[in-house]
Amino acid sequence: MSPRTVELPLHLKWSGPTCFDLEDPAQERLVYEIVLREGTPADIRAFIDLPRLRALWPDLHLPPGVRAAWDAWFAAQER
Repeated sequence: MSPRTVELPLHLKWSGPTCFDLEDPAQERLVYEIVLREGTPADIRAFIDLPRLRALWPDLHLPPGVRAAWDAWFAAQER
């Protein structure tokens, strides 16, 4: 695997391909969406880069509850 390739564990991606090329914008967004929806706090620390998350944020498709929780977290960090 290249440094810009990640393999998600089965508890995050239990069917289909588990390896993603982060150089591909669509695959990178998918990794962030999967980890934010399905991940534990440890998964988020392992797979999410916060500056990159902020850049991708407008383009991520997330359930309303996940988006609201992260919006609140971002707002708290800005205080």
